[in-house]
Amino acid sequence: MWRHLCGMVSITESSKLEMEGNIGADRLRSRSNGRSKRELPVPKDGLSGGNIAAQTFTFRELAAATKNFRPESFIGEGGFGCVYKGRLESTGQVVAVKQLDRNGLQGNREFLVEVLMLSLLHHPNLVNLIGYCADGDQRLLVYEFMPLGSLEDHLHDLPPDKEPLDWNTRMRIAAGAAKGLEYLHDKANPPVIYRDFKSSNILLDEGFFPKLSDFGLAKLGPTGDKSHVSTRVMGTYGYCAPEYAMTGQLTVKSDVYSFGVVFLELITGRKAIDSTRPHGEQNLVTWARPLFNDRRKFSKLADPQLQGRYPMRGLYQALAVASCAFRNRLQHDLIGDVVTALSYLANQAYEPNSAGHGYRGSGDKDEKRNRDERGGQLSKSEEGGGSSRRWDLDGSEKEDSPRETARMLNRDLDRERAVAEAKMWGENWREKRRQSAQGSSDGSNG
Repeated sequence: MWRHLCGMVSITESSKLEMEGNIGADRLRSRSNGRSKRELPVPKDGLSGGNIAAQTFTFRELAAATKNFRPESFIGEGGFGCVYKGRLESTGQVVAVKQLDRNGLQGNREFLVEVLMLSLLHHPNLVNLIGYCADGDQRLLVYEFMPLGSLEDHLHDLPPDKEPLDWNTRMRIAAGAAKGLEYLHDKANPPVIYRDFKSSNILLDEGFFPKLSDFGLAKLGPTGDKSHVSTRVMGTYGYCAPEYAMTGQLTVKSDVYSFGVVFLELITGRKAIDSTRPHGEQNLVTWARPLFNDRRKFSKLADPQLQGRYPMRGLYQALAVASCAFRNRLQHDLIGDVVTALSYLANQAYEPNSAGHGYRGSGDKDEKRNRDERGGQLSKSEEGGGSSRRWDLDGSEKEDSPRETARMLNRDLDRERAVAEAKMWGENWREKRRQSAQGSSDGSNG
């Protein structure tokens, strides 16, 4: 007997229990046909517009697609179970098939949450769910195949013949992942808290285009005048926000903290938790936090595999964004500011072989004018660790000194201004692109 998910999916306050996976077995009704599409009606205030076709597969079809789940088709493993590469015989599409481990950490609850969430949430930076199988006691999910694997595969334990990610690619990945998180927090209604943001859950398409995956732990966020939702603590050690781990009170800030950990992984090349490192360096956030307070130690935070090929100004800006993620008094819209700042950084192509080892981007031509308007000034981009000048937010370049360094970074205000400047650059850059596109359109129409 083939089974399928059915019933109207209403993402409202009254249906939170369903979205948390408390959908009873009666939601899996028997069908006699081997394969079908089920339209999931979405309410007017839901997370997507229009009906979503959720395709069902039989276990036989997915066994054929993966060559009976042979070891050579195996591509990874997570809390849900094993993931296999396959090709659908009906369409020829290459897919990733995730099979529930019935003895694993996640089960029917997470399976249902993932199917419902990814049927309703659609964004370029979220992985696309093609379909699922609920055939007998088998539970499988079918996704679009991500040819470059996960971000974790490109950051940690690289084989000698594998090139590390360059600075530009890291910033693009961070910006894309932040856009996916922004969609969940600010665009979905009600907001969705991802709850498992980590490098292994960021999958990479062609061109290192990032997409968030694994939504089995996702939870609907607070609505109305509620500040949080209370839940059992779930997530991954090293990425989980301390206040959530201690209280069980979940907010979008919990995801922002996890984003900060992943962003630090991109900057430093270190794992969130690494028991092979010396005592005091095993927890990435614990090790990095004191270094935020001393500009002269910033170069220690850069991944050695970059071999100095990064812009010091870009490193400053990236660290300013990362440091904000670990402060408790964050605003709910911070992820939007992060997206704006990182979009700017991602579009400033760093060319280590160019004169001055600087940025080449759409914002460079207006950079001096924008700095003058703000009354602030940035030092020239230089190779990592090689500059004696600092990023001065008050409009002048000065030599390093303990007093000046402390004034620049030890106060929350300076960090907030750093993010505000990045946001301003991003907004200026977006406005210029919009005007340029409009001018090109007017010219062609004329």
